[in-house]
Amino acid sequence: MKLENKVALVTGSSQGIGQAIAIRLAQEGASVVINYRSHPEGAEETLRRVQEASGKCYMAQCPKVGATIQADLSSVREAQELVRESIEQFGKLDILVNNAGLEKNKDFIDVSEADYDKVLDVNLKGIFFTTQAFVKHLKETNRPGKVINISSVHEELPFPHFTAYCASKGGLKMMMRNLAIELAPLGVTVNNVAPGAIATPINKELLDDKEKLDAVLKNIPLGRLGKPEDVAGLVAFLASADADYTTGATYYVDGGLLWNYQEQ
Repeated sequence: MKLENKVALVTGSSQGIGQAIAIRLAQEGASVVINYRSHPEGAEETLRRVQEASGKCYMAQCPKVGATIQADLSSVREAQELVRESIEQFGKLDILVNNAGLEKNKDFIDVSEADYDKVLDVNLKGIFFTTQAFVKHLKETNRPGKVINISSVHEELPFPHFTAYCASKGGLKMMMRNLAIELAPLGVTVNNVAPGAIATPINKELLDDKEKLDAVLKNIPLGRLGKPEDVAGLVAFLASADADYTTGATYYVDGGLLWNYQEQ
């Protein structure tokens, strides 16, 4: 198992892509901190599946391979507290997966300041200060580490009616590139994983609308939506020693969507 004795914090891991990442990292041997904002039952389900995936449970007895922690990452204080409590629970952190995020579908002229702040506070500010707290811990303990941001094809691809979301992901792209250079002397690698159309709860409206779904599928050369596990596999690679010389890059998990997309 490539992540044996490692501890990973996966933000927004009560469902969807974050849940799949937490489970995959546990399969690779990591202990996992499961973060949620408002879905405790989903976090408990992730914890149960992390315990199963670890393969370390026997006769209903499980060593501590996972923990759930509530935090709203739009709050700098809560982001910092999440990292502090994760370290308190496991003694250290080695891997940070910045997965928590949100989007709002709204015409540009109708976007309010509150709408804008809600998206940017989670998708950009939250990642900035969670990563800062994580890196401070690594520096204080003189250890290398991995930062993996779950971005989106929309760090590169325009997405009309989701301008604040695209701005947050474009900002995340440059944050990743900058930190990859600045943090390299500390032995910290920073990369983005950018999913395309993935079958998750956030895309329920698309999944339930055959006409819209068919239009999206026409833009995907591989002819299907991605699965959360498709993203999780790449994250597991970037979290492992196999990717120790890999930093400052975005890896697209989109079935070819980015370079084939045409607005209908």
